[in-house]
Amino acid sequence: MEKVAAEVGGTAGFALDEEYSEQGHDPEMTRAFEASLARVSFTDADWEAVEEHDGVAYVLSRPMRAFTMPPELMRPMLLGVSREALALTAALLQSGATAVKNESNGITHGRERWLSLADEAVAATTDDELAGVLYRATVKRPISTGELLYSCGMHLLGAPDVELVATPTTNDEVEDCVTLMDTLAMYLLTDERAAEMADGEGFRLTEDSPRWLLHHYPDDRHESDDIFYNPLGYWRLTPA
Repeated sequence: MEKVAAEVGGTAGFALDEEYSEQGHDPEMTRAFEASLARVSFTDADWEAVEEHDGVAYVLSRPMRAFTMPPELMRPMLLGVSREALALTAALLQSGATAVKNESNGITHGRERWLSLADEAVAATTDDELAGVLYRATVKRPISTGELLYSCGMHLLGAPDVELVATPTTNDEVEDCVTLMDTLAMYLLTDERAAEMADGEGFRLTEDSPRWLLHHYPDDRHESDDIFYNPLGYWRLTPA
């Protein structure tokens, strides 16, 4: 694992954390994966791999200071690190690791899903296409508070997270909410006009779709030293 981390993740300074990595079974690991949206893409083989693991390895990047950079430098740098993290994930799985979870956003995917996303990132031919792959790999959503839905992980891509004031009760309604959140998130990641958005502006999927109002809020859901904390805050969508 240490060799793979150094060879594949060298640019971002990925390295094995020897202090917390350990041999042996961690009885809390199954629950940790369950809390990380594993059910979305995990197969029986993935669950078996987690339940029967005989060691846990933590891989860290070097400290990131991207948020002190100008925006035009920050996002490309973070997208590059996220692309490298995805490539490293695939390399680890192909070198003996049986399951991978990202601690910086609380998300995991099944083995085949991770490998598929890594292949898509390699095949991406435009910045927007790559951003879409990294978004699907990196951003956990929808997370529900009971009163609204929100995402976690956009800080790893250099953009605000997204909130949606909605309480869906059916699978179709959840899918509609995710589509709305994803559309706004991709706008934030790929459209230069997103930097000019202001509180109270409207947002809709199409000309005939319902109109939503945009409001920006700081990330007061997490402490500033929390690994989930997004210093760029949230854009919240509320019904117009």
